[in-house]
Amino acid sequence: MLYTSGRSAFAVGLYALLEPLPLGFFVAAWLFDIIYLQTFVIMWTKSASWLIAMGLVLAILPRLITLVYLFRGPYPSEKLHFWLSLLAILVAIANAFIHSRDAYAVVPLGVTLSTVVVALLLVANLQLALRGRSTSGGRE
Repeated sequence: MLYTSGRSAFAVGLYALLEPLPLGFFVAAWLFDIIYLQTFVIMWTKSASWLIAMGLVLAILPRLITLVYLFRGPYPSEKLHFWLSLLAILVAIANAFIHSRDAYAVVPLGVTLSTVVVALLLVANLQLALRGRSTSGGRE
């Protein structure tokens, strides 16, 4: 959650709208990778590659908004969230290249990278939520 003091309400609203979407796409891709491991039906890995691509496209704008405000505010939790999310995006780019291979060539590296992406994004969002909750003093 970006704090609105001195920030554009439009940018904060757009960030709040787009921020959760990439995580959903990456979690779905991770689940599809796991299903592919169990069934070896090619449809699952091809669908996972599309979900990763869409997650990457949707991850760009929230990162740009955060980048603009990153060094303007005294919020270290936002900086850590940005860097963890950026690292997850870089791993997701590598994962997209892995998923561009033939179906069986995705195993096991594709599943491992999907797991790392989901874990990084969950940690980034969790630390931001916990830090934001502790800095607000319980007032909302």
